[in-house]
Amino acid sequence: MIDGVNAKKLKIIPDERGRLMEMVRSDDDDFVKFGQVYMTTCYFGVVKGWHWHKVQTDYMTVIDGMMKIVLYDRRDGSPTKGEVNEFFVGTHNPVRITIPPGVCHGFKCIGGEEAIVINTVTEPYAYDDPDEFRIDPHDNDIPYDWERSDG
Repeated sequence: MIDGVNAKKLKIIPDERGRLMEMVRSDDDDFVKFGQVYMTTCYFGVVKGWHWHKVQTDYMTVIDGMMKIVLYDRRDGSPTKGEVNEFFVGTHNPVRITIPPGVCHGFKCIGGEEAIVINTVTEPYAYDDPDEFRIDPHDNDIPYDWERSDG
């Protein structure tokens, strides 16, 4: 596992009214602080990534559909520099992924329908000076291929 990354298996609590799933708690061992919560979606087969942050930690949860979330550690001085982590998360595997600053990340919708992500982050988005740095999803030096692996 990339240094600072955490994959927390989430518990779904169902009853006759519906279901509840806690995604991020302030008493989680890896919780830093609250900045904002946002929702993003991804259509089937689309790759959103790569990007990274200098300051922000992400707590990413897929609440509907299935996604492949991929992380790459390109941080100088990290004990896991060069490591890739791949997670298959969503409706069939409710997991919250903690992504520390400096770790490149992206995701691809792998289910047949649009997937929905809730991301709780440590910093509010600064429209005039965003803490977001993008890398082309396919033309880069990251040792990862977004294509599906059949076999």
